[in-house]
Amino acid sequence: MNVLIEEHTKTAEPIGSKFLAKKKGLDVSPATIRNELQKLTEMGYIYQPHTSAGRVPEEKALRYFLDKIFPNEEKKITEFIFREVRITKRKIEDELKLAEELRNSLEEMLLMLDFEYLPEKDNLLEVLGMLGPSKMECEKNISLVQMLIKSLEELK
Repeated sequence: MNVLIEEHTKTAEPIGSKFLAKKKGLDVSPATIRNELQKLTEMGYIYQPHTSAGRVPEEKALRYFLDKIFPNEEKKITEFIFREVRITKRKIEDELKLAEELRNSLEEMLLMLDFEYLPEKDNLLEVLGMLGPSKMECEKNISLVQMLIKSLEELK
């Protein structure tokens, strides 16, 4: 059962008797392995997703495996998993925040490029006035507007 669990954790796929015999160099036939796997299935340690599939460990088997490999370490393993989940969640939240900021910036640029009114004077302050006061605070937008004005001047 340990070999089945180890291989399943590596591949996340059902593990067959032929694979176990070949991969682990077990000195028994695949039929003997199938008989043992059937006993483990009847005991509730593993299951077979469908007739021609290999076997997959049940929670009961995983708990047994962890208890044998890491006795009295469940709390540490649980803490490790929760810590990794929190770190991953934080990273995902950060990435989503960056994606939202990028989306907002792109929407603002789209609005900026999709206006019908052009000021009579190509004055930076007039363009910034059209964009709104919040944009005046951001230095990157000033250079963007300067490039936009230059492009508009070249169109004339």
